[in-house]
Amino acid sequence: MSDRYDPENMFGSIWDFPDNLADAMNLGNEISMKHSYTNIRNVVVAGMGGSAIGGDVVSVLEKDNLNVPFVVCRGYSLPNWVNQNTLVVCSSYSGNTEETLSALDDAVIKNAQICGITTGGRIANKLKELDKDVVLIPPGLQPRAALAFSFVPMAKCLEEAGVLTLSFDNWIDSSIGAINRAREIYSLGNEKNPVYELAQQVYDKIPVIYADNSTLGVAALRLKGQICENGKMLAYHNELPEFNHNEIVGWENNPDIFEKLFVLWLTDADDNARVKYREKITQDILNEVGVDQYVLEMTGNSFQERFLHMIYYGDWLSYWCAILHGTDPSPVKKISRLKEELSKRP
Repeated sequence: MSDRYDPENMFGSIWDFPDNLADAMNLGNEISMKHSYTNIRNVVVAGMGGSAIGGDVVSVLEKDNLNVPFVVCRGYSLPNWVNQNTLVVCSSYSGNTEETLSALDDAVIKNAQICGITTGGRIANKLKELDKDVVLIPPGLQPRAALAFSFVPMAKCLEEAGVLTLSFDNWIDSSIGAINRAREIYSLGNEKNPVYELAQQVYDKIPVIYADNSTLGVAALRLKGQICENGKMLAYHNELPEFNHNEIVGWENNPDIFEKLFVLWLTDADDNARVKYREKITQDILNEVGVDQYVLEMTGNSFQERFLHMIYYGDWLSYWCAILHGTDPSPVKKISRLKEELSKRP
């Protein structure tokens, strides 16, 4: 069934994630920045979509080792405080993302220290013209399927720039091993695969994804994006504890809509103890209004391993949702149309 609806082989792209992690580590280990970076007091990652999420992943996996403020900027311009003590990392898989090109121009105006990660395109050309460091990553993937090549080289660049000391060696091999084992199960389109079983419950609903912002908030954001892009389905996410201060009240009126919603809880052993208690109370409240809920939690020897496993689980969930809809997961026709319309009015 999956072969019939997946001519561009998104299956293979998701299957290859652990191999991509290993390849990205090899690429990262070969990075040698030709410029020195001095007095960096903050870091801004400029990017959109699948390229921006790499910055989010770095901020989570290396949060205990980042010694300066770290911001992911999704837009045309950078914060006003960016200056000569800011390292701006321009991340664009295609190399032609118009928002990131604009942010690069803004970084130059603000006299920031600049480097980039891309497959080529206008961003690579501009960085070379400016004599800035640019790391070239492998082309040929959908940006959302290139996550390993987005976050691993970025982290290595930050290490080269003296912003952090990486902990990758403590958890990357075990993470690759765990995901390697998981893919043998997650790739099955039958009842032996728990991800496929969950997709059967979710694919005809609107997923609402909740997580602790200190642990799996980025994984929730990633899953929302993957369900939208691969599954061609609406999905939404929010984070605790903020969700408990507003959105929770929304689960009251229009109850006829609730039967079309499906709440996915992404939880982890390292969730804040008070947030864990909030999650339990909130789940009880949502049970009272009759909404379907499902709790996801990964096992593993480190938070980083569990985080990457959760990302991988979500990628397969979005894939199987697409297949159950009889939809090719790869094309993003509405994004392509938007870009075409935008190109008519530069």
